Amino acid sequence: MSTEFSPHIVTLGTAGGPRWWADHDGAPRFGIATAVVVGERWYLVDCGDGAGHQARSAGLNMADLGGIFLTHLHSDHVVDLPGIVLFGAFELKGRTGGPIPIVGPGDRGKLTPLAPQATARPQPVAPERPTPGVAGLMDGILAAYATDINDRIFDSLAKSPRDTFAVREIDVGGIRGFDPDTTVAPEMEPIEVFRDDLVTVTATLVSHHPMAPAFAFRFDTEHGSVTISGDTAPCDNLVRLARDTDLLLHEAIDLDNLAAQYPDTEMMRATMEHHRRSHTTPADAGTVAARAGARHLALHHLVPAYAHPAVWQDARLSFGGPLSIPDDLDRIVFARVPEPSAS
Repeated sequence: MSTEFSPHIVTLGTAGGPRWWADHDGAPRFGIATAVVVGERWYLVDCGDGAGHQARSAGLNMADLGGIFLTHLHSDHVVDLPGIVLFGAFELKGRTGGPIPIVGPGDRGKLTPLAPQATARPQPVAPERPTPGVAGLMDGILAAYATDINDRIFDSLAKSPRDTFAVREIDVGGIRGFDPDTTVAPEMEPIEVFRDDLVTVTATLVSHHPMAPAFAFRFDTEHGSVTISGDTAPCDNLVRLARDTDLLLHEAIDLDNLAAQYPDTEMMRATMEHHRRSHTTPADAGTVAARAGARHLALHHLVPAYAHPAVWQDARLSFGGPLSIPDDLDRIVFARVPEPSAS
């Protein structure tokens, strides 16, 4: 099968972190977002900066969008969700079928613990609802843009986003041992979070402390599978989810390069401590892929995006299979190659 008809991913954006990034040559890298394309349908994993524009550049039609999957609610993963919800409505006027699901984490339940480097306790934003999940995020988007939305509903007879999208928060209540402060990724079996006629999507908690819940997603199709790590430190749950996957898309961070850009302040020491406990080096991503038996490893959510491409090749130190370091709008097929028949 050609790339066009084989199940494949499109790396709409490959940069991680709440910045407007460029690569080592100065060319823009858009924020983290991945399209999983199966037949004429596509599924969006994370909505980083430029996701909607990049989907259009990739030739993906909003009317063919089968679902939106959010790994976690850091801004670099959701900043373009308002654009997709608001602008996408104009491309969904003639769409048939039910609302498009938006699948992701629920409310953390309590504020993130204060970093030990803090010298005073800050005032939280929105103290009445300081850690909303996907449902709260959607409520906030619609409330913030109510003037625009209501104008278009009443004057132009547009459909409400409430009728176009449907939030599904992933329930972690039955996962033994989960605690958003101390145990963000207890050992668990993957759970099914979505199914239609083309894909089955399973998820697992991953270790992106203190952001919790944070998930990785796996898409299984008739012809192959792709697993997308989300943001995580090396994690046994992810190894379990990605077992024998045809393609593992894993985040990667260059800690040395990142540390060099920061002055020696308490804030930046706290930031680097977060990076060390919540992200994965290229070599460790290779180890995860090797342990899972992944057939192909691709690194994305590259931090910092301007790091020289050679640093990402460290994944080869621990993974002997095919390795890709995709640019924005690259396509990678994850269809399983049939075994040759015995003669």
